[in-house]
Amino acid sequence: MTSPSPRRPWQAVSPYAYLAPFFTLFAAFGLFPLLYTAFVSLYRVELQTPGTMEWRGLGNYTAVFADPFFWTALRNTFTIGVLSTVPQLAMALALAHFLNYRLRARTFFRTAMLLPYATSVAAATLVFAQLFGRDFGLVNYLLGLAGIGPVDWQTGTAASQIAVSSIVVWRWTGYNALIYLAGMQTIPAELYEAAEVDGASRWRQFVHVTLPGLRPTIVFTTVVSTIGATQLFGEPLLFEGSVSGGISHQYQTLGLYLYEQGWGFFHLGRAAAIAWVMFLLIALLVGANALLTSRRSPKESVR
Repeated sequence: MTSPSPRRPWQAVSPYAYLAPFFTLFAAFGLFPLLYTAFVSLYRVELQTPGTMEWRGLGNYTAVFADPFFWTALRNTFTIGVLSTVPQLAMALALAHFLNYRLRARTFFRTAMLLPYATSVAAATLVFAQLFGRDFGLVNYLLGLAGIGPVDWQTGTAASQIAVSSIVVWRWTGYNALIYLAGMQTIPAELYEAAEVDGASRWRQFVHVTLPGLRPTIVFTTVVSTIGATQLFGEPLLFEGSVSGGISHQYQTLGLYLYEQGWGFFHLGRAAAIAWVMFLLIALLVGANALLTSRRSPKESVR
């Protein structure tokens, strides 16, 4: 029996050569900006004179935490994140469950789900800004038909946050619905057949078969939606066209606050500090989300 021929040097190196372009781009456009931002956050750097750097240590972080507008932006980010993520994922799950059944024109409905996601942020936000107009908006017109007075969607704190959240819900619900639909189609049909033989209704099949089978998918969409909510920028910026997030900062997110500090007030060092605070906050939220949503129930642990 002949022994296998030894591997040639190029065969051992070729896998790393295939991966080299990705790691090169990641190092240039991912790792280096991240580390350089951490470096800049320790200095006082102004946009007018970016070459002049004055050592501040943790002074930028202290200034950020002492700014009441930072805490307002953090609270707004959390509120808008909850208002957009929870309804979005719940509606996406319901739509996916509906599309998972045999329906006529299923391909049309599935394609239509992606149309809001394919729409640009600018176009969607400008349309929603008109819909939520105080004097001539369609939403206030419909509320008037129900006997409810006009709502100032761009001035009120709760109203403006609901309006901004509705844009996020409209754009991302269909995208998450297709992800859930793909996850549902990986669940074995035998489980549904066994549940149906046992007399389980469709609702009980959904609770006891579909949801447990979708656990990894739900974890994924929750984590991605949390990251997106923390980085929310385009929708609140274009809703009224102001980086301050309204006259009283009522819907200014952390993304808008970072932009205002860096390109509105020209404090690049402080903006870098805000970016790192957001990075650490995202890491904390993602870890907490993954821990909570992937925790197994006692029944599952026994199996």
